[in-house]
Amino acid sequence: MAAQRRNFMQSHQSWTDDLPPCEMCGVGTATNCVYGPDGKGTVSHPNEDGHLRFRGEDGCFLYGVFNGYDGSRVASFASQCLTAELLLGQLNSSHTDIDVRRILTQAFDVVEKSYFETIDDALAEKAHLSNYLQPHNENVSFHKNQKVQERLKELEQEVSGGATAVVALILNNRLYIASVGTNRALLCKSSSDGQNQVLQIGRPHSTDNEDELQRLAALGVDSSRVRQAGQISGQSSTRRLGDYRVKFNYNEIELLSAAKTRPVIAEPEIHGSHSLDSVTGFLLLMSEGLINALESAHGPEQANQEIVAMVAAELALQSVLEAVAQSVVERVKRLHHDVYVSGRQRATFCSRHEDMTLLIRTLNYPLADGTLRPTQDGRIYPVSVPYSNSQSTSKTSVTLSLVMPSQNTLTNGTNTASTLEEGTPTPGSQSPTATLQSTNTQTQSSSSSSGDGSLFRQRGSQAAQPDETGRVPPYVDFSQFYRLWGGDHSDGQSTVGGLGGLGPQ
Repeated sequence: MAAQRRNFMQSHQSWTDDLPPCEMCGVGTATNCVYGPDGKGTVSHPNEDGHLRFRGEDGCFLYGVFNGYDGSRVASFASQCLTAELLLGQLNSSHTDIDVRRILTQAFDVVEKSYFETIDDALAEKAHLSNYLQPHNENVSFHKNQKVQERLKELEQEVSGGATAVVALILNNRLYIASVGTNRALLCKSSSDGQNQVLQIGRPHSTDNEDELQRLAALGVDSSRVRQAGQISGQSSTRRLGDYRVKFNYNEIELLSAAKTRPVIAEPEIHGSHSLDSVTGFLLLMSEGLINALESAHGPEQANQEIVAMVAAELALQSVLEAVAQSVVERVKRLHHDVYVSGRQRATFCSRHEDMTLLIRTLNYPLADGTLRPTQDGRIYPVSVPYSNSQSTSKTSVTLSLVMPSQNTLTNGTNTASTLEEGTPTPGSQSPTATLQSTNTQTQSSSSSSGDGSLFRQRGSQAAQPDETGRVPPYVDFSQFYRLWGGDHSDGQSTVGGLGGLGPQ
């Protein structure tokens, strides 16, 4: 079996070629980037992220995002092996929540053990060759010593590396999230009144997670030192796949040397099930690189709300999920770059970003009609509104589609009925809103999508009448935007109203 897995790793063949991909999701990616003094970026290493998106039998769907490091081997192996361990007959509709949790946990364990089997031979050769480099070995010539060192370097590259993972399983229309490490899962639910509830499922397994620190302390590790270090062997994650150095040689790592047993584990934390019956919205799986890029640019306080707002905006404008996901990733990438070149307060946090991956899975959420232009038939009105964050120094605008409803209520690009009336918007019908509420499974907190809750303001009860072109007067309050823009761009010269010449005169 180990030889079979090694052959798969060395070939381009996939274990999951015959499984149909899920057509209800899209994936966007961006390769890592390091900015130079001139603002131009260069790639420091090949993309190390991985993902999976498959439709199994019996109403089963599987999605995952893997954040690799020190190479893409573990992320690539895990995306294939985990799929094979879950979608080749292991799951069916008769399984209970307890069954699903057990199967998910076992699958992660098999992935870990199977990966280490694929590098057994390389590890054995590495240990054997290391004996030639012992100081007392006088039978080794300089030339042979040099060749051994070169081969050891190759073997080290072959066996090193690891990955973190966030996996979503939908079975019987119920959602399960299994994660190891620092990737993130968000569930956005749109209500009939236009509000979007944002639920972060789980917390990252990192060196500032109190539960993880307590787990390490119970094993004899000095958790205060771990918190202070912020990393374990170069990574902030306390759970990960692969990384044989941390898994098998932890006693040689000073920070972990007191551990009674293996401190960094691959056991997933499983959340769910969450019922998806009557849910309209979308699920987001994000790699650590995407999260860090957005938080570096704008701070962590509103990152979840910002990414959901970006996704909702693109869903209202585009009809292809792949394009939606890629557009959001590109938006985050541009935002991160713009903050760096601005030279403002958060620019020091944005000198580089890692690989970014975003997977979007819609849940009864309608896409924009690809046959319609944004302003055709007087139905969709792109409005530029500022992304405002109380901690950020960069004001980035994003286009949101505010759709005038007809007989059915249509809010922020989401139609609550099965069809959309083709006629002219009915005067006096319910006005569109775009409100975000954030809920974390750990903190149970709630907030609006902007730093001070004023990104969107609901219109009054009396809806504005469309003119002869089908347009309505603007009703988004830009006063905060003008105030912040004026504060950031004022050069000390006289300006109208202290707004740097911007805004209504």
